Amino acid sequence: MAVTRYRRFLRLCEEWPLDQSKGGRDLGAFLRQRVALAFREGESTQIADPEKCDQMYDSLARINSAYYKNKYPRLRNTCFTGVTVEECRMVLATDNMKQMEEMKKGMWKKLREKFAGKSENVTKEYV
Repeated sequence: MAVTRYRRFLRLCEEWPLDQSKGGRDLGAFLRQRVALAFREGESTQIADPEKCDQMYDSLARINSAYYKNKYPRLRNTCFTGVTVEECRMVLATDNMKQMEEMKKGMWKKLREKFAGKSENVTKEYV
């Protein structure tokens, strides 16, 4: 039975899309890592709780197939703020999040970081 579970999870990982804009924070990449950890021995892996494993697979398969999106269709593709899906994707991209973190820094922190780098270079030159 472990063989069929392993193959089902592999098929799910192949079907699950990867979002390259979310480097290190993508659900598809996380899923692949967790499957690799859970099935370290491949097809010969012994599963401690087969029922829980099957439930987990079924839940992930429903998410991947957009089961609930189709079951409960939305009237509009926006949220309460009026932001569209594409705008949300753009905001959640890793590059944009780094820029937002940079904007959040206060003036003193920016100056301190700027001069901290220079003072390290100056002390290295004199040593």
